[in-house]
Amino acid sequence: MRALPASLSAALATGATTLARCWRITRRDGLVLGFTDHDRDLVFDGVTHAAAAGLEAADSESQLGFAVGGGEVAGALAAGSLSEADLAGGLFDGAAVDLWLVDWSDLGSRVLLDGFTIGEVRRADAAFTAELRGLGQRFDDPRGRAFQPACAADLGDARCGVSLADPRWRADGIVQGTDGRVFIEAGALAGFEPDLFAGGRLVFTSGDNVGAAGAVKAHDGGSLTLWQAPGAPILPGDGFTVTAGCDKRLETCAGRFGNVVNFRGFPHMPGNDFLLRVARNGDPAMDGGSLFR
Repeated sequence: MRALPASLSAALATGATTLARCWRITRRDGLVLGFTDHDRDLVFDGVTHAAAAGLEAADSESQLGFAVGGGEVAGALAAGSLSEADLAGGLFDGAAVDLWLVDWSDLGSRVLLDGFTIGEVRRADAAFTAELRGLGQRFDDPRGRAFQPACAADLGDARCGVSLADPRWRADGIVQGTDGRVFIEAGALAGFEPDLFAGGRLVFTSGDNVGAAGAVKAHDGGSLTLWQAPGAPILPGDGFTVTAGCDKRLETCAGRFGNVVNFRGFPHMPGNDFLLRVARNGDPAMDGGSLFR
């Protein structure tokens, strides 16, 4: 049972409706934004919860045990609060959301109802709907080390050890040609081996998409193709930085990066086909010996 502040309990007992919901969003970059479904801004704990965003709650559910509960929140896209470019750029992916029930006539009378993380965001015209996932979502996140043939590290992280600041694995360029969405041509990409940047990460350093990042789908000579279009159109003259990708295979780790000593996979694990294969007399590698000698 949830314990309510005495002042809030007294307000509820009067039968008058002076309640509003407030959402406090903390993005992964540390930016804190506040919103409310009240008709004026509400300020508490040093955060202004803006009314102009038109945020309102949709359906919500709770689950017993470790099942993932949650709900949805809908609102309008506006440059001063939640913009389409910010949502498309992934700035709100995985952001933390605190839901408060507040007596707007006495802001000291409030209670924290629940905590969520933002999941799928759907956009249509000038509005959006964001999925709110309950704290049970964290139990679905992978933890610990995975035993798999492919490398479990990400290229450039502490376990991998490859420095993406090395000019062999990095290009800083200016967009020279583009379809405005996912295709980029730039002279800075020439001279790198084919597909080096496939699977890599591109970050815009200037233009309308500055700070936005995207995954590279394909790299062919002096051009790149992104998996997803950024929030604003790509324009000639936009600056970007792109870093190499890795398919996490032992052959790539050894042949391209010379980093096999830090390979974090188990490339000699038998696959499912081998484990489920029926033994037959005369088949190779069925005598209990090594599969690789």
